[in-house]
Amino acid sequence: MAERPEDLNLPNAVITRIIKEALPDGVNISKEARSAISRAASVFVLYATSCANNFAMKGKRKMLNAGDVLSAMEEMEFQRFVTPLKESLEVYRREQKGKKEARKDKDKKADSEEQDKSREEDNDDDDERIEEEEPNEEEEVDN
Repeated sequence: MAERPEDLNLPNAVITRIIKEALPDGVNISKEARSAISRAASVFVLYATSCANNFAMKGKRKMLNAGDVLSAMEEMEFQRFVTPLKESLEVYRREQKGKKEARKDKDKKADSEEQDKSREEDNDDDDERIEEEEPNEEEEVDN
């Protein structure tokens, strides 16, 4: 758990970036307003986490999942966030699936390259053995 209440706040850099992205160009925000938004966002996240945790506990689980968060949003009466969250979750899952497939393809390619190298090394070893054996045969013929 957090040692100080400040430890529960979201990082200021993240909050500042989100605020800048949300505001039109040329609009500035005071340090006090930024601090208030940061605290409000931190309280919202803690409350949403607590509600989602209650759903996980009802399901006799220790790990929160996306369904818990979506249920928490509905319980907190933030239904308007549920649809965008579901859409974002689908995009995230597709991206992760694509990354996983790309990683598998990369691993398969690496494995096949290793097998090719192994085959080449085996062929090189066979060539060396053949070269070693050939002079011996010539020696026997000369005798």
